[in-house]
Amino acid sequence: MKKINYLGESTLVPLELKSTINLPRTGFPMKANLPQNEPKIMARWEQMRIYERIREVRKGAPVYVLHDGPPYANGPIHLGTAMNKCLKDFIVKSKSMSGFDSPYVPGWD
Repeated sequence: MKKINYLGESTLVPLELKSTINLPRTGFPMKANLPQNEPKIMARWEQMRIYERIREVRKGAPVYVLHDGPPYANGPIHLGTAMNKCLKDFIVKSKSMSGFDSPYVPGWD
């Protein structure tokens, strides 16, 4: 059997390693189908008033505000932009879980 790979033609048959791994069988789908599922998840969160409820519980607690700067202020979006957003989100959420009244405050020019 001839197979083509990135090195050219080869008579080697690829190894079938699927049977050598012990993975659990789950009911999870192989794809997340985010274009269909994300709007449903967002609608459920809005219906549950998640952000508003967190803000109500933290009312009167010590305040911690992280002012997030404007998006993509100094060039095109890149991996560092995503990391920056994730780190800021992590900080705000960890402060909220530590008992602070920590709103998300986006900034604009």
